[in-house]
Amino acid sequence: MKQTNPTPHQNVKIVSDSAADLLALPHLPFSSVPLKVITLQKDYIDDEHLSVEGMVNDLKIYKGRSSTSCPNTDEWLEAFGDAEEIYCFTITGTLSGSYNAALGAKKIYEETHPKCRIFVFNTLSASSEIRLLIEKTEDLILSGLRFEEVCQGITAYREKTGLVFMLASMRNFANNGRVSPAVAKFAGLMGIRVVGKASDRGDLEPLDKCKGQPKALVTLLSRMMEQGYRGGRVMIAHCYNAEGGTALKQLIKAKFPHAYVSVYPCRGLCSFYAEEGGLLVGFEKE
Repeated sequence: MKQTNPTPHQNVKIVSDSAADLLALPHLPFSSVPLKVITLQKDYIDDEHLSVEGMVNDLKIYKGRSSTSCPNTDEWLEAFGDAEEIYCFTITGTLSGSYNAALGAKKIYEETHPKCRIFVFNTLSASSEIRLLIEKTEDLILSGLRFEEVCQGITAYREKTGLVFMLASMRNFANNGRVSPAVAKFAGLMGIRVVGKASDRGDLEPLDKCKGQPKALVTLLSRMMEQGYRGGRVMIAHCYNAEGGTALKQLIKAKFPHAYVSVYPCRGLCSFYAEEGGLLVGFEKE
């Protein structure tokens, strides 16, 4: 439950790269630093101006190699602004150099702002799990905790969150060299859905191959419960699959009636990895 009482924090800001699928927070200043999707034909900057639908449609017919690019140090510095207390979240360092770039920006910023305090967190995840971490950080700040207590609280909370995913296609993974074309082709055949999780190392680990979305959704919930889900908060980010996100929400609510479950669309970077039909599910563990 968010509070709006005055806190001891002065000139505070939360920043994240765009893998959080978030552009604003309700109570505190927030900046999203865009990652980029790069093809031989066009670059897509994952900011508020990006047409995600246009990018997804372009990539469905694009046959060349694609890749992603992380924010550079200057872009992180611009996002820090002139804040004195900064909480910074990045996509897993296993998939991107965003974390290292943010650390570089932290070092430079501290040299010119000796009284500032900056917490840079490699989430080892993406999308909806990062969003859970950011919203928890906002709650902790607004509850009046000191900087060190907020850092400790969010680090402990990270041990109580997880990410599972469902992919209807792995074409973009193949195009940027992260999986073999043969694996990607199999995932696209006969309605196969790949279900997996973010591993402790911060990579995306396929676990199950399911025939059809209904079976995949049941498997997703089963994998969540295996990891300790017992009715906590759930964030479901979808890539043009609101129907699947809503169906998963209904499955969760049927078993855990009091669970808070939010369904919303992915932005650019996460749409690139999830692809059309994909779901990225962040959840709280017991």
